[in-house]
Amino acid sequence: MQQNLELAVIKGFQEIYNTNIDSVEFQATRKDFEGDITIVVFAFLRYVKGNPVEIGTKIGEYLKENVAEVANFNVVKGFLNLVIDDSYFISSFNSILKTEKFGIVSPNEDEKAVMVEYSSPNTNKPLHLGHIRNNLLGYSVAEIIAASGKKVYKTQIINDRGIHICKSMLAWQRFGNGETPESTGLKGDKLVGNYYVKFDQEYKQEIAQLIEQGKTEEEAKKQAPLLLEAQAMLLKWEAGDEEVVALWKTMNQWVYDGFDKTYSELGVDFDKNYFESNTYLLGKDIVAEGLEKGVFFKKEDGSVWIDLSAEGLDEKIVLRADGTAVYMTQDIGTAIERFKDFDLDELVYTVGNEQDYHFKVLFLILKKLGFDWAENLYHLSYGMVDLPSGKMKSREGTVVDADDLMLEMTNTARTISQELGKLEDYSTEEKEELYKMIGLGALKYYILKVDPKKRILFDPEESVDFAGNTGPFIQYTYARIQSILRKATFDYTTEITTIKLHQKERSLIKQVQLFPEIIQSAAQNHSPALIANYTYELVKEYNSFYQTVPILGCTNEDEKIFRTQLSSKVSKVIKDAFKLLGISVPNRM
Repeated sequence: MQQNLELAVIKGFQEIYNTNIDSVEFQATRKDFEGDITIVVFAFLRYVKGNPVEIGTKIGEYLKENVAEVANFNVVKGFLNLVIDDSYFISSFNSILKTEKFGIVSPNEDEKAVMVEYSSPNTNKPLHLGHIRNNLLGYSVAEIIAASGKKVYKTQIINDRGIHICKSMLAWQRFGNGETPESTGLKGDKLVGNYYVKFDQEYKQEIAQLIEQGKTEEEAKKQAPLLLEAQAMLLKWEAGDEEVVALWKTMNQWVYDGFDKTYSELGVDFDKNYFESNTYLLGKDIVAEGLEKGVFFKKEDGSVWIDLSAEGLDEKIVLRADGTAVYMTQDIGTAIERFKDFDLDELVYTVGNEQDYHFKVLFLILKKLGFDWAENLYHLSYGMVDLPSGKMKSREGTVVDADDLMLEMTNTARTISQELGKLEDYSTEEKEELYKMIGLGALKYYILKVDPKKRILFDPEESVDFAGNTGPFIQYTYARIQSILRKATFDYTTEITTIKLHQKERSLIKQVQLFPEIIQSAAQNHSPALIANYTYELVKEYNSFYQTVPILGCTNEDEKIFRTQLSSKVSKVIKDAFKLLGISVPNRM
């Protein structure tokens, strides 16, 4: 429609003013004015001089005479508001109704793919609240990009090596008495995480003892026997010591099994896992090549650096004096590896905003090394999630565990649902499934409706509110529509072509029409918030329609069929939009 109107306005300008214009600026008509689409007349003043109202009126008259879909118009100051004929909206809706996957574009197999990396946990502790935002964002962005017509690979890099892993291993060796996830009934990631906390507790005691013996705090931290033993264990692991490697494999597997359960509960998945134990040596050969090309330089102590001061940054180390890699080294190598493994067009890193500088440097280094695809690297930077109780510290065991939070969300949904008391005819099993769906939907929506860059203060109880911009409110509207459809005992598949539309029907159709555009915009901006807030606006429009006009009680048969069809399609768009956010919708509520 907009394209046709633009061509008509350009033609009209030529005929009325004998003037060529380049483009036409459109915007949605303000709700306090009559109209469906607005042309900004002020933008034309650079082509012709005159009164904006007079110019708008002439163009409006031209469009009404020459464009069948334009039923009427009005001009308010410098804005030309066009009233589009009912026939356009009915025809458009009938086309949408016939489109099974409306808004969803099938991926083009001939095009290069997009890789989205998210989660990327450490194998010394369970997933926590921060991981929840990371996983929800990464998974949703991957789903949205796929719906926009791209082939997508979901991946994570698991941080399964390093001193922090050895701390858990050593604490289990010292204090574990051979306990396992099976013997304790604990998920493996929780069991290993407990020993990470145990190490920290014992380490602090050793530090206190050394300080009592006259050491400074700095000396005590470096000389504590437990830390020295963990460092020795890391060296043994790197040397391939059979006993250490066997313990590492066993404890890591406990953690992987635990992670899998959490991912399943959260509803996220991956196409490929990368492991830091396989990638930590990558990049060293690239650094050697970069030295030859003059991209890097070597300092007197033998360490290798890159000077980014010309780009407004500073010098950054890429190889230590002893030849060992830093995180930047392996990130360079891993990025190159991924573009070798897959035919990629874009690589998206879902990582918190405390790593903004790291990724700025990484992308710049890869550009300087001559990789064309470095232009298509994107850091999906996001703010932290806080709870009313404050910050989290994993070493001290005060982290908000992801499993515990999901369980709390289900319990909160159960309490609020029982207070509302509308589930009398549900079986216990059905109720529990619904509580979980509402609780997780509330959690996911609350987090995803916020722009990724913003920090979030997450309030579990507020998120499960059945009114306002919340997941349960949208889920409830979906369930309400399913109830209407169950009561529709008549055939509502007939195509309706000639009815007079109510203003609420027009508004609702206009909101539905936006869905494909919103998906493309959300994919381009890597922002699930655009999908979430679009869905809320759609639900608000539907509820306004539902409260204003009769649906099943409508006396006009064609209007009843059309309104039932419209309800059905709105529910399908809600379901598809929520699927992109990883949220399920209930048929009854």
